[in-house]
Amino acid sequence: MATLIDPTSFVAAIAEWNADRDFPLPWFVTDVDPGALSLPSAFDAYVARLLSEREETTIRPAGFVPMTTLWWAEGDRLLGRLAIRHRLTPALERAGGHIGYDVRPSARRQGHATAMLAAALPIANALGIDEALLTCDDTNTASRRVIEANGGRFVGMAGPKRRYLVPTRG
Repeated sequence: MATLIDPTSFVAAIAEWNADRDFPLPWFVTDVDPGALSLPSAFDAYVARLLSEREETTIRPAGFVPMTTLWWAEGDRLLGRLAIRHRLTPALERAGGHIGYDVRPSARRQGHATAMLAAALPIANALGIDEALLTCDDTNTASRRVIEANGGRFVGMAGPKRRYLVPTRG
């Protein structure tokens, strides 16, 4: 049974995302050097940064808001990652939303994204988010199905992005 876990290891998954040419590279992968993360001190610093991003007082680049990053794993194998943004900026209201998720290429089409989102909704609720805004590209049928399977209600388009509200209470 897969569950959400705090960050512990994902070097192999980062390399897999980097090698995948069928999908755009997830934004969070672009600032990660898998080779550097093989060093315990670099990995510890990366995990510390992820954990600090949860705090409102953490200094962050413009446009970034506090967020909780969790990893979806089965045993010691990372299957995906998920980020819950604690609040939204106007830009995130148009494209991004409260929750973003990525499944590593070798674990796609196995129901992990649907399960990850379901597991994240109570966490979002505990953060004070009653309805989570999720967005996906209009052409991303798989993500649309994940959101709708979790009770997502289509509320309109913002450019090429479909916007959904998903209740966070079961």
